[in-house]
Amino acid sequence: MELNLSIGLPRMHLEPGERRDFLPEFVQRLYHNGFEVFLEHDYGAGMGFQENDYISLIPNAKYVGKEETYQKDIVLVLRYPGDDVLTAMKPAGCLISMLHFPTRPQRIALLKTMGIEAISLDSIKDDVGRRLIENLRSVAWNGVEVSFNVLKEHYPAPGFEDPNRLPIKATVLGAGAVGMYAIQAAIRYGNEDYWRYMASIGATGVQVTAVDYDLTNHMSIIQQVLKYTDILIDATQRPDPTRPVVPNEWIGLMRPHAVLLDLSVDPYECEPELLSVKGIEGIPQGNLDQYIFGPDDPAYDKIPPCVQTKERRLVVSCYSWPGIYPKECMNVYGKQLAPILHEIAKRGGVKNIDPHGSFFQRAIGRALLTNWKNT
Repeated sequence: MELNLSIGLPRMHLEPGERRDFLPEFVQRLYHNGFEVFLEHDYGAGMGFQENDYISLIPNAKYVGKEETYQKDIVLVLRYPGDDVLTAMKPAGCLISMLHFPTRPQRIALLKTMGIEAISLDSIKDDVGRRLIENLRSVAWNGVEVSFNVLKEHYPAPGFEDPNRLPIKATVLGAGAVGMYAIQAAIRYGNEDYWRYMASIGATGVQVTAVDYDLTNHMSIIQQVLKYTDILIDATQRPDPTRPVVPNEWIGLMRPHAVLLDLSVDPYECEPELLSVKGIEGIPQGNLDQYIFGPDDPAYDKIPPCVQTKERRLVVSCYSWPGIYPKECMNVYGKQLAPILHEIAKRGGVKNIDPHGSFFQRAIGRALLTNWKNT
């Protein structure tokens, strides 16, 4: 087989809980597409794989150091690896990752300054704007499942599983793709096995209220909703990221046991000016090492001073919700990415992608940094 392009697969060194690497079967497809594969040492180890699990399927794959994986024609890593590692990339190399162009202008500027091409996985879309690389169902279901587990631990008498308790009231802010999955998940406690158990004991179910973004501008209505909300779920995509949907002071209206679930995971960016706050103001940013926060958690000390944090409740937040179940997550991403990488290999690299060509070329073209326009 003629190998035309080299592809580096580095591990993610973001937090110990981040264990996601692409599965051996997906890497085998890269080889069959014509890529020369370079894996970072211990690739897949966090999910229990050994080097032989990859080598047995891709005999010509090479294990190299982290820096060398970034020196290939294409670098594929699920989460953005950080600004510092980009210095290892060769000019005109292409980084394929979740880059979030719309909310990361400084990242775009850095990539362009370094002469690096990039494909943002979250910007690969079909002709009607639907994302082709996404795991939004897992974002919602995993986050909702954790939230109900936290609520169950802190729910007041007569107890979460008492058949005579009031219905659990979940409020979903936003009804886009993530919001719709969150509504479905909340009705099922985020876990269908547990939902069946609750139904078998006759427990009162869950009442879900979906709140349109426009309604959040009506303070008196939203404040009344918050007073009776047990789980508040932020699944919004805001036109103005500098304005929270729920200002911190409104959190003080909520019940002491209330759980605040962050599915949007927007960042706090205050320098050189206020650029972005979370939809629910004043909650910590979680990751795969820690995604549950009590009101007195030290994580609050790391929130920028431009953000109000006085009012606090139980918080559930994770930058990468699908990563809680890493193998299941990477199985989904691998299936979605296979035709994208096949198209890149077939064209001999991203430089030959025609943004007006075939279906997958058009999808890739929309996600290329070269073609990116923040409209």
